[in-house]
Order: sequence, then C-alpha cells, then structure tokens
Amino acid sequence: MAGVPGTARVEQGVTSGQFRLDGGSWEVDNNVWVLGDNLECVVIDAPHDADAISDLIGDRELLGVLCTHAHNDHIEAAQTLADRFGAPVRLHPADEVLWRQTFEDFDFVPLEDGEMIPVAGVELTVIHTPGHSPGAVCFWVSELGVLFSGDTLFQGGPGATGRSYSDFDTIIESLRDSVLTLPPETVVHTGHGPDTSIGDEAPALADWIARGH
Repeated sequence: MAGVPGTARVEQGVTSGQFRLDGGSWEVDNNVWVLGDNLECVVIDAPHDADAISDLIGDRELLGVLCTHAHNDHIEAAQTLADRFGAPVRLHPADEVLWRQTFEDFDFVPLEDGEMIPVAGVELTVIHTPGHSPGAVCFWVSELGVLFSGDTLFQGGPGATGRSYSDFDTIIESLRDSVLTLPPETVVHTGHGPDTSIGDEAPALADWIARGH
C-alpha cells in the first residue's frame, strides 16, 4: 500500500547478458536482489538490464546499489540506476581495478568490512570475502536470516577462482572464517542460480579443499 512501509522483504529478478574477463566472454544469467519495504529499498548487484531492475524498484526510494564485486556482469547497470534514482553505488575499494574495466569515469562510494547499512528497519552487515575477486563482499541481514553471497558461495561450493584477480586459497579462508560460521539456518541468496543455506554447504568445506575448486 502506498505510503505504508510494511515489512522488509527480499525480491528477486534474473537478467541475462555477457560476462567478460581476460579476453573471453560467456553468456550468463544473473540474480538481482532487492531488499526493502513499500517505501525504500536497496539493490544488491546491478546486472545487465537497468530497465528490468527499475521495474523491481518501482516508485520506491532507492537508497543504494550495493555491489558484491566488480565483474562486469554484476555492475553494468549501476551507473544508469544511480543516475535514474539519484542513489550511490557502493563497492569495496579493493575491486577498483575491475571496476575501471567497465567504468572509466564513474565513481563508487567505498564499502568497509563490518559496515552496517540500514534499510526498511533492518541492517545489512558488510563482510569482506576476497577470493573470487579482491574486493568481493557478502551482505548479511541477521534480522531476516539471509546472506547475499554474490559469487563467493553457491549451491555446491565456492565461486570460481581460475581467472585474473582471484585466488582459491583466499576464497577458502574467507568462507571458513567469515561465511560458514554464520547460523546454519541462514538462507544464501547467490549471484547466479538457486538459493542454498549455510547448513547445507558448511559440511562440504573439506571436500572443496580436496578437489581444489
């Protein structure tokens, strides 16, 4: 109902486009997440299609575009959304080298590990989780029991670490020390593909280390 905040909720969209890095390109489907109520929201990642994401936002106030990392398929719509809604784009500064591959002149507002971002009566906690990229982060919303993991954690294992600016040992450290320690009932909303949970993934850590990906 217009004018009534309501309860914080998570909404999902899926957009399609290309992921480009190291001279290659791949067709990908990306999740885009919107966290908010009837009056305000944040967007987690801005993949491919600003119009589709705008439709999810609707007439709400957009408080920010929160980027889990700076691979092009997660940020390409960020500048358009920022201009359209007058909202800041937030990114961990360790990913600036990747950001500049997409945006030469458009700047983000830095995220800090441990920062709390309020929206719709809840808070997202920024967790720096390097490995898939140097500035990769997850966003944990303890009040809702959800984690937005970007490309750090998927159903079945960690994000890819076979390309530039990524490292397998680093992502394993991030997962072991900062992600898989969250409550097991935490629902994980990923950057691509289906949801999972901390409880479903944590027991497999040793298997991931043994297989090396």
